[in-house]
Amino acid sequence: MRTVQLTVFGRVQGVGFRFSTKRLADKIGVSGIVRNLIDGSVYIEASGSNKQIEKFISSIKASPSPYGKVTRVDLEEIKPSNYHGFQVTD
Repeated sequence: MRTVQLTVFGRVQGVGFRFSTKRLADKIGVSGIVRNLIDGSVYIEASGSNKQIEKFISSIKASPSPYGKVTRVDLEEIKPSNYHGFQVTD
């Protein structure tokens, strides 16, 4: 099991990015959370197999929302979390 923390920058708020991220995570089978940050970025924690996480990261970099534009993704490996499913949080 691998867990990553992503901070996504660009046009990622007000474009359906969080809900597109949830759909993507559900499709790939990744669990975790996604939320907007006050600075206009989006915060994601995602857990899954290495293959699932690699696919998830590459899809996030390409923007799961057709209206979004990702300019930068900061990635950090973190301790595995015990998430059940994937949730959009505040």
